[in-house]
Amino acid sequence: MNGERTSMDQTNSSGEYVEDVELTGHIIDSLILPKVLDEIIQLGGRFETDDIQIGSQRSDPSFARLRVTAETPELLEEILQSIGQHGAVPVTQTDCRLIVADMDGAFPDGFYATTNQDTDIRIDGDWIPVAGQEMDCGIRVDAANRTAACVPMSDVKEGNVFVVGRAGTRVHPLERETGRHDAFGFMNSTVSSEKPKAVTVRAIAAEMRRAREGDGKILVVGGPAIVHTGSREHLSHLIRHGFVNVLFAGNALATHDIEQSFYGTSLGISMTHGGSIEEGHEHHLRSINRICRAGGIRPAVEQGVLTEGVMHDCVSNDVPFLLAGSIRDDGPLPDVITDVIEAQREMRRMLDGVTMALMIATTLHSIAVGNLLPARVKAVCVDINPATVTKLADRGTFQTVGLVTDVEPFLRGLVEELGG
Repeated sequence: MNGERTSMDQTNSSGEYVEDVELTGHIIDSLILPKVLDEIIQLGGRFETDDIQIGSQRSDPSFARLRVTAETPELLEEILQSIGQHGAVPVTQTDCRLIVADMDGAFPDGFYATTNQDTDIRIDGDWIPVAGQEMDCGIRVDAANRTAACVPMSDVKEGNVFVVGRAGTRVHPLERETGRHDAFGFMNSTVSSEKPKAVTVRAIAAEMRRAREGDGKILVVGGPAIVHTGSREHLSHLIRHGFVNVLFAGNALATHDIEQSFYGTSLGISMTHGGSIEEGHEHHLRSINRICRAGGIRPAVEQGVLTEGVMHDCVSNDVPFLLAGSIRDDGPLPDVITDVIEAQREMRRMLDGVTMALMIATTLHSIAVGNLLPARVKAVCVDINPATVTKLADRGTFQTVGLVTDVEPFLRGLVEELGG
């Protein structure tokens, strides 16, 4: 629908292909400029610095103009696409190219694949912010209303209009917060069992306190190990004191939390003495059945059937929760969403306004939620397995602060730091 000038239109006297790009913002202290230069070299290109202006104060933005050179138009396009994810924008801009989807459930060929970083698109010479920023989506455009939004492939409808190619797009890379020296420093990595955990827990608690006292919204993504390790009272404490605004989990966390409320066990193991209980292996099924007979978790709380625990406290304190199912679930509980696409849609709706995500002892749910979060959302991943923390960062949620530890001492320490 709109024309697109390609990098093949520009060559130098040596017949090489060139493009001038600009970067603005905190590109020095956030290490954005070094990353861009390194990617150009690593991909086989070259650069010349035409202009650079470094802010005199830490709060001042900087500016750089580079000339990127490559031997082939394909290589130049690859380089420009790569450094574009760090905010490098061509000096000569055109409007984005728009194509109509020709079928449900599939983007047009060559669609622009989004990242988790805030993005704008250019229409009629004006930059328009993209709503609902999320990685691995397309950008659907309503040209009449001059709006744009990230849309997953499953939600594409024939006739929708999507951005194709990188022309007319720009990314706002995540920058280091000035004046802050805590666990949420830009792309900070604490993926090690040997890092000082008390310092990180203190920083997480401070961020949670700021969120509760300001305009923040805290999401907790929890796994059943919260119950198995005897940590559910810590999580309930956070819920009751306003440090949890949304809870995401699976069938297992809710089931074993309810099992403990009914039988004092988790997976048939006594939460008092740690030993097995006769016929304890049936407790989780009997717990699910009891909730089913009550009509769900909320009715069970309202009827006085469920009187304690994480799920009880969510209902009692009006904390919305989402339970997403899996193929291995027993039951499941009536509240579990078993359609994974529908669960994703509901997650996206409930993530509106979330500023901090605390992912505790759940690999698959952490990665799933991380894929839905914009980079501006502060994310913490706590797991005894370092691979869980690493996988989350490797799959694009680079803003994650990772803490390798057992869930119980982490939550206990967090509760102690936060108090009432």
